[in-house]
Amino acid sequence: MKLTVGFSPCPNDTFIFDALVNKKIDTEGLDFDLVMEDVETLNQWALQGKLNISKISYGVLPLLLNSYDLLDPGGALGRGVGPLLVSKSSLNKSGNSFDEYLIAIPGKNTTAHLLFSLAFPGAHKKKFMTFSAIEDAVITGKVDCGVIIHENRFTYQQKGLVKLIDLGEFWETQTGYPIPLGGIVMQKNIASDIRKKTADLIRKSLAYAFENYPALPEFVINNAQEMEEKVMRQHIDLYVNNYSVSLGKDGRQAIQKLISIYSEMNGIDPVPSVHFIN
Repeated sequence: MKLTVGFSPCPNDTFIFDALVNKKIDTEGLDFDLVMEDVETLNQWALQGKLNISKISYGVLPLLLNSYDLLDPGGALGRGVGPLLVSKSSLNKSGNSFDEYLIAIPGKNTTAHLLFSLAFPGAHKKKFMTFSAIEDAVITGKVDCGVIIHENRFTYQQKGLVKLIDLGEFWETQTGYPIPLGGIVMQKNIASDIRKKTADLIRKSLAYAFENYPALPEFVINNAQEMEEKVMRQHIDLYVNNYSVSLGKDGRQAIQKLISIYSEMNGIDPVPSVHFIN
């Protein structure tokens, strides 16, 4: 059986899925037809039901619950891993408001946007763009500040930018939960035994990756967009953790909390529940 799967070229995704999509493990009769895109493109494709399996931002998950279930392994969730709001210098702002500033956001349906909106509900001057373009947009003055994710957490200081707020830290302070960044969803109309097998195979793929770490597969290196190997490992060490193997009770509670906050912000009642595939 062939399944379409999409994830980003970022080291955490390629590290987790390398053994699966490149058949370094026994895929037990399943074939995976891979596409790699930035996460906001994957979010949009998920809304269209384009792929059988996809990495998505948890910020878009509330809109997918009728068509996709959430796989327990393969995602990015943790503490100290959240998006950062950065600028060229400390900004003059009134109180805790960024209402007057133009903010670059890595996609409308990203978790980063949800967290920014939670922290600054009055800030409406936003420019949505691919996450990798945000640093340069701030540096060149196209925007006043930007929300950065992924490897830009490790490079913004080298480029002369300063952190204004850690949005993940804000989430953790407000909720007490780890921050859900991105997860793996699979279409509901696929047989339950195939969905369960896929979850098992992702865990086996991740176990294979850990067994060979800190060696980096060519699949990770070739897709890391000219990133230094040191930064690739920092990326993997930050975003691939025990929650990537299994969400656990607190991980699942964190995701449901995010769904509840999204529902409150958007007037959704009753709050939908997530169906997890172990």
